[in-house]
Amino acid sequence: MPSGNAICYSGYREGQSPDSRVYPSVAQIREDLHLLLREWRLLRLYDCSVHAERVLQVIEEDRLPMQVMLGAYLGAEMNNFGCPWGGTYSEEKLEASRLENQAELQRLIELANRYPRIVFSVAVGNEATVDWTDHYVPVPQMIEYVRRVKAGVRQPVTFCENYVPWQHKLRGLVQELDFISLHTYPVWEYKHIHEALDYTKANVHSVASLYPGKPVVITEAGWCTNSNGRGMHAEHAVQELQAIYYQDLMDWTRAEGLLCFVFEAFDEPWKGSADPLEPEKHWGLFTVDRRPKLVMQPLYPELAPPATTESPA
Repeated sequence: MPSGNAICYSGYREGQSPDSRVYPSVAQIREDLHLLLREWRLLRLYDCSVHAERVLQVIEEDRLPMQVMLGAYLGAEMNNFGCPWGGTYSEEKLEASRLENQAELQRLIELANRYPRIVFSVAVGNEATVDWTDHYVPVPQMIEYVRRVKAGVRQPVTFCENYVPWQHKLRGLVQELDFISLHTYPVWEYKHIHEALDYTKANVHSVASLYPGKPVVITEAGWCTNSNGRGMHAEHAVQELQAIYYQDLMDWTRAEGLLCFVFEAFDEPWKGSADPLEPEKHWGLFTVDRRPKLVMQPLYPELAPPATTESPA
């Protein structure tokens, strides 16, 4: 596994989204990667869409010193009646999703083999087994998918999931994986900044202690900078606290030699509800127009706006 600064990258700008299949252009992705290169060499991608193909293309063409954890997005294969925002589908929809998942896994294998020096690991799915997911895939099926991918690629294979399922339901999956990838979000669990890093440490330890000898990577950890109060205290979702959590997280993971992908490079306005204060939209270290938030302004002073785009607490 490589070491160094790592970040999740979803390059969708205003009017673009994976749902609409309006993807960032090669030129836009090139702009993003050269921007990120100042601080990061490791990227995490969530799927094997046109977006991912273009990212890998730019890294190769520009000979950028970057490597990628390439993910496969898996859609729902089973209804999840516990999902609060809708996890139930017709049988026809589920069958179509199963077929698309098969195609996505094939794309994952093909891209990993096409770019063996760039893709350093592959992730077979993202948050597909947690209780609240709207794209639920049963664990036995996840095991079969991991085995299929492991047979087709040379890179280490993982699955990205919230820390909770690793504690119980994913024990059978762990033995199939080369390493565990977990997500930790103190602000989503109403934690104050003063307890945030200790909470993240506890999340990681709760998983790592169960599987001695199995490497653990943090594939998502971040802090929201705007919120309508859904799922968190709105007063906690500010740039000042993002900057504190980011620095605390980096200091700890570097000292521990723990690979940690910060979530997320850029704000994602396509996510969540239509409410502009929807928390899902506001996790970037940069705004959607590529302006650095407070946490990044010391590293990118020439790009900083005259004033931050979100009001302080």
